[in-house]
Amino acid sequence: MGALGIILFALGIAASVALHEAGHMFTARAFGMRVRRYFIGFGPKVWSTTKGHTEYGIAALPFGGYCEIAGMTAMDPVTPEEAPHAMMHKPAWQRIAVMIGGIVMNLLIGVVTLYLVAVLSGIPNPDADYSPRVGELTCTSDQIDRETLADCSGPGPAERAGLRAGDVILAVDGREVEQFYEVRDYVFAHPGETVEIAYERDGAVSTANVEVDPVTRINLQTGEVIEAGAIGVAAAPVKDPVKQFGPLEAVPATAKFTGEMLGATVQGIISFPSKIPGVVASIFGAERDIEGPVSVIGASRAGGELVERQAWPVFFMMLASMNFFLALFNLVPLPPLDGGHIAVILYEKIREFVRRLRGLPPGAPVDYRKLMPLTYTMAILLLGVGVFVMVADVINPVRLFG
Repeated sequence: MGALGIILFALGIAASVALHEAGHMFTARAFGMRVRRYFIGFGPKVWSTTKGHTEYGIAALPFGGYCEIAGMTAMDPVTPEEAPHAMMHKPAWQRIAVMIGGIVMNLLIGVVTLYLVAVLSGIPNPDADYSPRVGELTCTSDQIDRETLADCSGPGPAERAGLRAGDVILAVDGREVEQFYEVRDYVFAHPGETVEIAYERDGAVSTANVEVDPVTRINLQTGEVIEAGAIGVAAAPVKDPVKQFGPLEAVPATAKFTGEMLGATVQGIISFPSKIPGVVASIFGAERDIEGPVSVIGASRAGGELVERQAWPVFFMMLASMNFFLALFNLVPLPPLDGGHIAVILYEKIREFVRRLRGLPPGAPVDYRKLMPLTYTMAILLLGVGVFVMVADVINPVRLFG
């Protein structure tokens, strides 16, 4: 089942890329533009066929795809027959629509996938209360093996400090927290110290000084025994954390959950550069960050783990997440990404507006040859990062289940 999951997720990514390029192609044709080539993959041609004015094909390197439209820039020579259908001769809003076409397709794939999961199985309930509410209060002890803690007795630090089941933790040492893992991570990093916990009980806000017990824990990825902090608090179960929705109620639920995923994707893209050193270090034995970037190889392996455990809803939600990443990453306003082309078109329109105000004639189209150094630099950087991530995914892959 693991191999099947790997293959299925890889096919899902390939289909997403193919549909991204199809989004460009369909939009271009809708505006009367000439599509010369539609290929899945890069590099040497493996197979192709021509229908109408378009050559459809598959290339040897399955790391993307491309849709070649006649006259995408003023530097692209066109034949007299192609000239009326050249992209550069079309209005700016149509050219922008074509560049956005692939992005919209990935967003649509993600939303439709989440909607189907919401109706057929269930998605994380966007209306569930994830407040860090205290559940069970326990004593603290060292970890014996990957699944077992040593026996202990008596009240733990949190209970001794006055916390009770049902309390909602608001802040730790003045840092506001919204989910329980933030409390856990902070306490984990402060063994032997005293932390101030602000909490709400029956509408009243109080604080408690909690001594953090030093305990031993086992790193599940490396097996290393480390010192950590514990206060003997377990999170209260979240009511309806995953919910199956009816066809109509799934629409707003999917929209809200999509917004949350897009927000998380934006944060992931912003933090992307800072994650690269950790990926490189993981090639040489450092611990792999489970929240760091993965390649097609790593994502497919994760998909294999999910299928192996019959976690199909999570499998499809991860595929939706990959589509959201493809969509938003392509919006980055740098060539050779779609956002780079959109930025050039917007620059031309703003420049023409300023020239009109100054009584000047229209300027020449942007010379893309002047952008080639930036384009090549970006392409090399993306290729280099991709190689490092793929190597890390082979040598030290992200494992969802330890």
